[in-house]
Amino acid sequence: MSVKIRLARGGSKKRPYFRIVIADIRAPRDGKYIERVGSYNPLLPKDHEDRVKLDLDRIKEWLSKGAIPTDRVARFLDAAGLLKREPRNNPIKAVPKKDPAEEAKEEAPAEEAPAEEAKEEAPAEEAKEEAPAEEAPAEEAKEEAPAEELQQRAKESSAEELQQRAKRAQQKLQQRKLQQKKLKKKLQQKKL
Repeated sequence: MSVKIRLARGGSKKRPYFRIVIADIRAPRDGKYIERVGSYNPLLPKDHEDRVKLDLDRIKEWLSKGAIPTDRVARFLDAAGLLKREPRNNPIKAVPKKDPAEEAKEEAPAEEAPAEEAKEEAPAEEAKEEAPAEEAPAEEAKEEAPAEELQQRAKESSAEELQQRAKRAQQKLQQRKLQQKKLKKKLQQKKL
């Protein structure tokens, strides 16, 4: 039986209160649990002593038995000095998102740019043939900056996703307009 140390929500609407419980992973979030080992009240200030209450002895025992804490509970245990939690690393999360209107403006000139680039490529190819030794440092620079490439790929993929979403939204609008027209025609025919 797999066991987790997790939060079970209590309290009323918009007034959360969580019990820190030992529960079978198959049990519902707020359902049956094996043992209550603490509580968490997010409405209290962060420096308040009653914000997080833990029964450290019982938690140590369950950890020794193989219970796995969820990410939020692992944060509490790390703050209590019971468990070492490694911080997550997502460099793309820190990249600010752009507005769809700004991206559309940037993409319009970008579509015109490939035609211009094709004109510029012919002289550039001749320059490449003349200086193949200059390519080696450029390749080294690419190897040194994989994070920049990942960020660029993430930006490109998010731009493509936004374009697809915009197309789907336009298609839905067109479908709704057609449905409304059909309904109006049916109503007019019934009136006649």
